[in-house]
Amino acid sequence: MVSFGLIDEWEPVPGNLVSWVASPESVSRAEGAPAHPARPSHQQEQYLRAADRNSATEFRFSGLCVVTAEIPDVLDRAAMTRAINAFLLRHDTFRTWFAIERDGTVRRHLVPEQDVEFVSVEQGEIDNAEAIREHVQKTTPGPFQWDCFTFGAIEHHGSTTVYLAVDHLHTDGVAQYLSCYELAHLYLREGGQDAGALITPGSYIEYCERERAYSDQLTLNSPGVRKWLQLVRANDGELPSFALDLGKSNEGYTRSAHRTIPLCDEDEAQRFEQVCRDSGAEFTGGIFAVSALAERQLVDNDYFFTITPISTRGSIAEIASVGWYVALIPVAFPIGSSASFARMAASAQRAYSNGLELTQVSFHRVLELVPADDTGISVRPGWSNPMISYVDARDFAGNEYFDVAQGGVYANRATTEQVLIWINRLPSGTTLSVIYPDTPGAHESVERYITTVKSVFLEVTKTVVAR
Repeated sequence: MVSFGLIDEWEPVPGNLVSWVASPESVSRAEGAPAHPARPSHQQEQYLRAADRNSATEFRFSGLCVVTAEIPDVLDRAAMTRAINAFLLRHDTFRTWFAIERDGTVRRHLVPEQDVEFVSVEQGEIDNAEAIREHVQKTTPGPFQWDCFTFGAIEHHGSTTVYLAVDHLHTDGVAQYLSCYELAHLYLREGGQDAGALITPGSYIEYCERERAYSDQLTLNSPGVRKWLQLVRANDGELPSFALDLGKSNEGYTRSAHRTIPLCDEDEAQRFEQVCRDSGAEFTGGIFAVSALAERQLVDNDYFFTITPISTRGSIAEIASVGWYVALIPVAFPIGSSASFARMAASAQRAYSNGLELTQVSFHRVLELVPADDTGISVRPGWSNPMISYVDARDFAGNEYFDVAQGGVYANRATTEQVLIWINRLPSGTTLSVIYPDTPGAHESVERYITTVKSVFLEVTKTVVAR
């Protein structure tokens, strides 16, 4: 099983800590890296602007993603150093840094390959998990520094805990898995083992260029732009919000809280999938149908509207590429006061398929096109929205080693204004993870919501047995 949560919940076994960071010479050379004409992706640009607006916070506002795994052996430090440097050079996102210029332009700089050098630093014996967590967060720079990613290993007697900490600027959920898998592969290779060949990854920079070239051609009359605006106008000019009250104040920042629960075992997941397919839907459509039915029970909603992230990797090379390859698409459909799960699942699947048609139409770009005097659209830059994400990790190569590696994926306790939901299907079972505002009202509402979702989900699985 893979653990999910906030970094505060990571409990690494204490031991001798060694970290890998950019050498001082490498940092100095990177600072002089020339500007590159490729703009950041829309997602990256808005992320950087938000980080810049909130740079005065007393905590890390930007996202930090920490991936951990266990090696049942003594670490070969020299092999790990070579593996880390080989890994960084395979993915051009790790040679990029950004600056916001005086005119507001977000400018990319590209570090030459020969200037990239990560070295090991002995940190010594650390006798408590809190100190390890603090070290990881304090020594991993923010998104406006080139080297906003670090690596480390905690050496025990005969085993090692390894971690990769990367600012969200360079990674998404798929990339976090790819990073772990590829580092393990490269480590074995550098240690002299035949680990087989790795696919040559695609260029994330080239992906950003293609995304921007497509977006530049969009107008208010483009079908995808019109569809986005139609959905938002029908929702009183706003993007969707969580169905229950979150008890947030309009002043200050609301830090993140987390809950993960087991949703079902794999046998139950297969039964759920069978019901979905019998209804003309897939597992994904079933997830949205369950969420809609939960909202109907909780607040008697007659319309479901949410946002879901999808991977935009479009080739074999990009499937092997680390970067922030994500688009946000809408899923919206009527719930109906008495519609069955079968009917709801079919509607949800159609809504999801319709949303996929907007994959290339970034809502960030849509907002840029909306005239300032358009009173039908209230959303403004810096918006936040709830999210439901479904990932079938059984499709990942090496998933059979998840339990052996005792993997973990953790986020820093940044600020959260909405409810972000991840449903992860693993070989041993399916989990539901939620990041939400850390307020008493949100704790109560989220508990009600996930309890209802799980109840609806399991009720669907029983219909197979009852036949």
